[in-house]
Amino acid sequence: MQTIHPAAPAAIAALAPLLGDRLTTARAPREQHGANEAHHPAAPPDAVAFPETTQEVAAILRAAHDHGCPVTAIGAASSLEGHHLAVRGGIGLSLARMNRILAVHAEDMDAVVQPGVTRTRLNEELRATGLMFPVDPGADASLGGMAATRASGTTAVRYGTMRDNVLALEVVLADGRIIRTGSRARKSSAGLDLTRLMIGSEGTLGIITEMTLKLHGQPEAVSAATCRFGTVADAVDCVIATIQSGLAVARIELLDEMMLRGFNAYQNSDLPEAPHLFVEFHGSPADVGEQAQAFGDLAGEFGAMGLRWTDRAEECRELWHMRHQAHYATGALDPGKRTLATDVCVPISRLAEAVTHAQALARELALTSTIVGHVGDGNFHCGLRVDPDDAEEMARLHRFTDALAENALRLGGTVTGEHGVGLGKIAYMAAEHGEAVTVMRALKSALDPEGILNPGKMLPPDDEG
Repeated sequence: MQTIHPAAPAAIAALAPLLGDRLTTARAPREQHGANEAHHPAAPPDAVAFPETTQEVAAILRAAHDHGCPVTAIGAASSLEGHHLAVRGGIGLSLARMNRILAVHAEDMDAVVQPGVTRTRLNEELRATGLMFPVDPGADASLGGMAATRASGTTAVRYGTMRDNVLALEVVLADGRIIRTGSRARKSSAGLDLTRLMIGSEGTLGIITEMTLKLHGQPEAVSAATCRFGTVADAVDCVIATIQSGLAVARIELLDEMMLRGFNAYQNSDLPEAPHLFVEFHGSPADVGEQAQAFGDLAGEFGAMGLRWTDRAEECRELWHMRHQAHYATGALDPGKRTLATDVCVPISRLAEAVTHAQALARELALTSTIVGHVGDGNFHCGLRVDPDDAEEMARLHRFTDALAENALRLGGTVTGEHGVGLGKIAYMAAEHGEAVTVMRALKSALDPEGILNPGKMLPPDDEG
């Protein structure tokens, strides 16, 4: 086998007796684990390992550390910034077989799971308990990957992000040491918060092998609505007023006219191609009814049209299934190209300015772009269709992403509210964090002195600020 990283053969040989046929160098699984949903070039690892226990993960990392071989953790591979791509070769560490739900403590409203458990499977298991895990990034992502990328999604406006819903972790460090961070207690003042340090570290500081998650009660009643507006600015101003009025929305999503065109092309729907809001309320039947009425009255002040409500569970599921197909619906525009999905997050008072700037920028650069957003917390996504082999179009694409990021920072926001850094956002880390990048490098060096954990991600090289 021709390897990408020179240390890979020795590490693979050392691990073969431990893992047997759960360590493979075959072409098909390597290519499968080196692909991604976005536009990034494929980057297969030299081998793919399939551990089933924390002790096996520790043994893999000890061998990799001893030989200086990179290790890149792989969950459901649904991320959009190339987090799981083995850009420097080495071992791709699939966590798919670490997929056990270890405990559900209904009385304490928490669950203990392995990282390969997906959010959909956990909620299926929880259905009979009256509890749920609310963080919903759209894709049926693995919970370990969601923690590693600090995922959020449509429900974050009410239930928070992964940062708010992980109580404790078990983590294997680069040299094979196993540590536990946090506990099942809902708060602690004991020591540094290593749980939050690991959440969002994208597999660069350690490999998550167990998680204790906060659960929430399933709502007694759910009501969802759609409505359209004359302009994106009107829709966003409605969102701002909704949040500032104190209405307890569980989801409030913006979809621009290009996104609706994508839905119509992908799903053969006939929705008006105008800016829309998708809204959902959770609570008791009385509370949901009152909140829905108040939102309808408020939306009317911003020119909302075609307001449609439903409290039928099947119709609510269909609505959010359509919303979660946004990445694929964007792909129905400009067939034959690929989608670059990028996101930013700004203070909610600057949201209308940020969204309209993004739309104008796409028109100026002649790029096909859809916009969807978890706008209740100021986060929105642009899906741009591009041909990676067209140098001129890619140059326009990079002008767009640079200007989008610069504008988000100018408005007091961040270059990514949800996607994470991975490969795609490294160029903006110095601009957003300044000298703090040096502190991040120091933490990386302390926990991973050989630099084997997901190298090439998150942090720019020393000579780039």
